[in-house]
Amino acid sequence: MSSSPSSPKFRLFVMMVLEFFIWGAWLPLIFGYLPSLGFSPGQQALILNAFPVASIVGMFFSNEWADRKFAPEKFLAFSHLIGGLAILGCGFTKEFMPFFLLMLVHCLLYVPTISIVNSVAFANMKNPEKEFGLIRMGGTIGWILAAWPFTFIFVDWDAVGAAHPAGFADWLGTALGHPLGGDAAKAATKWTFIVAGIASLALAAFSLTLPRTEPKRAAEGASEKLAWLEALKLLKVPFVFVLWLVTLVDAFVHNCYFNWTGVFLGTSQAAGGVGIPSNWITPVMSIGQVAEIVTMFVLGATLKACGWRTTMIVGILGHAARFAVYAFFPQSAAVIIGVQILHGICYAFFFASVYIFVEAYFPKDIRASAQGLFNLQILGLGVLLANSICPFLIQSAYRHGAMVDFRGLFLVPLAAASIAAIALALFFRPPANTPTTVTGH
Repeated sequence: MSSSPSSPKFRLFVMMVLEFFIWGAWLPLIFGYLPSLGFSPGQQALILNAFPVASIVGMFFSNEWADRKFAPEKFLAFSHLIGGLAILGCGFTKEFMPFFLLMLVHCLLYVPTISIVNSVAFANMKNPEKEFGLIRMGGTIGWILAAWPFTFIFVDWDAVGAAHPAGFADWLGTALGHPLGGDAAKAATKWTFIVAGIASLALAAFSLTLPRTEPKRAAEGASEKLAWLEALKLLKVPFVFVLWLVTLVDAFVHNCYFNWTGVFLGTSQAAGGVGIPSNWITPVMSIGQVAEIVTMFVLGATLKACGWRTTMIVGILGHAARFAVYAFFPQSAAVIIGVQILHGICYAFFFASVYIFVEAYFPKDIRASAQGLFNLQILGLGVLLANSICPFLIQSAYRHGAMVDFRGLFLVPLAAASIAAIALALFFRPPANTPTTVTGH
């Protein structure tokens, strides 16, 4: 990839950095922040499910625009301008209805852009299997960059000042050794939304510098057909349908991780958790994204050497392995921290492979909608299932008094991931030679 700031590939890389910085800034800590605002479980579910609902809406509306109606880079600019102002507002309100409405507006505009940045990237590649991993790696870096500043936002600066550190090294050690706790840490979480909003506004402006990508007209004889409807018809193809269903299960498992990991890491060892200080939770969770960078480098070679099915199965089994470690080694902080590196395999080998698969197999004029079809599972129904089921499991089914049965809890996604891997191994049979298109007719 050219390192010149003016090169198209570099701009696509920066686009990915900012796109996933926005999401990575607010997502990891929102699950603990919403209860601190006094929102009921039902209100929390409404806020959390704004994201998957937006993915479902985007499937039938926004991606149609991106495929056939609107220049994608202009769509990105508009979406991130309005969506950025909305998520910025979430940092300045503690009332349910304003918070919910602002989050809903943000998600309705942000979620479709995840498919659209993929489409913009693919439209400007000559060899997607080789190039996409490197460009998409920018998203991984963006997520990491979003996590580490909060190491210092969640610091008890009053305590640091009272300690009168001498020199930079002493100051750094003192800062890292005095994390905020309790209500103070929860209150500081508002900065995650403010930072996300600023990044979104930056991407709105940057989108106007992206390579111009023309909307793709419908194929000849299909001028009146909706892109999303054409994408849905491809589910008639058995191997596409199998992958679509497995993607739903893996998306559920993936979002069990986001629902529970922050709580698990922050819960004291006496209560069955890991006991990670508040200012280190997001950096620990970002270790997986660091590993993802390495995995993205080898994704193209892995797909070529192992094929679609094997690569994806390994990605799903990464989830199973991580939850197995959570379940059976909860008291070993070093092991729990170390196993975060599996996130790279989980994301790149399955989800990124799915995106590349769509680019390889689906007709050109509906690819943003085809990406949206799988994002319906990855960002929509899978998240909806997790956000609906996970709070019940951790707060009721596997809670005994003040204690959570984390082992029993983590066996649920472990089993789901294992079943999904077996299903993919048995029933996913794409053609050996990649076609230019697959039709559902």
